[in-house]
Amino acid sequence: MIEMLVGLDVSNDEVYGEYRQAMKPILTQYGGSFGYDFVVSKVLLSQVNEPINRVFTINFPDESAMNSFFTDSDYVQVKEQYFTRSVRHTTIVASYQINSQQPE
Repeated sequence: MIEMLVGLDVSNDEVYGEYRQAMKPILTQYGGSFGYDFVVSKVLLSQVNEPINRVFTINFPDESAMNSFFTDSDYVQVKEQYFTRSVRHTTIVASYQINSQQPE
């Protein structure tokens, strides 16, 4: 599984909520899901100059599924309609592989 840790500067919570609702069925089609989702009130340390007020993890079965999701024409349309109107900045904090095997 591949997971991304993402920080956003959300400027319109209502429109961003509409984005999340519209994109979730598309995300599910690619085996993707959200792991954690936080509204952040104060950032103590950052490696970017852009503000961050929302942090979440998003994961996919593999890199191919992730790339297919982000280039899916339906997703691109949803992103243009809602995301660009509700998010000022996006910061990809990290992207990493997760071993899906449980310890014995």
